[in-house]
Amino acid sequence: MPRILSAAEARRLRSHLKRGGLVAYPTESSYGLGCLPQHPHALRCLIRLKKRPQHKGLIVIGSSLSDLQPLLGRLPETQRQLAAQTWPAPVTLLLPAHPALPAALRGRRRHKLAVRVPAHAAARELCRLLGTPLVSTSCNFAGRRPCRSEREVRRQFGRQVAVIRGRCGGAKTPSRIIDAESGRRLR
Repeated sequence: MPRILSAAEARRLRSHLKRGGLVAYPTESSYGLGCLPQHPHALRCLIRLKKRPQHKGLIVIGSSLSDLQPLLGRLPETQRQLAAQTWPAPVTLLLPAHPALPAALRGRRRHKLAVRVPAHAAARELCRLLGTPLVSTSCNFAGRRPCRSEREVRRQFGRQVAVIRGRCGGAKTPSRIIDAESGRRLR
């Protein structure tokens, strides 16, 4: 896989995110818009920028289940096995959330967090290079079509977000969302 960021670019992006900055990056179906999941100011900025209802909650991606673990509560073995068997894939699982997470991440799902290890190798690599999971919501204003190119991101958001260049995967629809406890498909 080609390198998506140099070491210097990764350091600059880490610093940008720690200051509450936002980033757009390619995923399976479109560009994702993200920030650090435990940065309350960044979460508010992202929600405000997208004009997204806060009750919807957000998805968080990571390079592996172990990278996502600090955001999660105690996982029953059946849910751990489901995640291990499912990922990487364009499948988001609702898993028990760590109780200290910002409410904006969970939305109305008070005790669960939507998480995914993406099938898109560059999205996984971005999380690995940055050493952190990232919020991953579609890169668009609420109600508009998600951005599928760097050009579309720049047209909608200008310089309000850092943009990682790359190609989106071939998926035509967003990730499926499955409640790991009940097995019910939500999207």
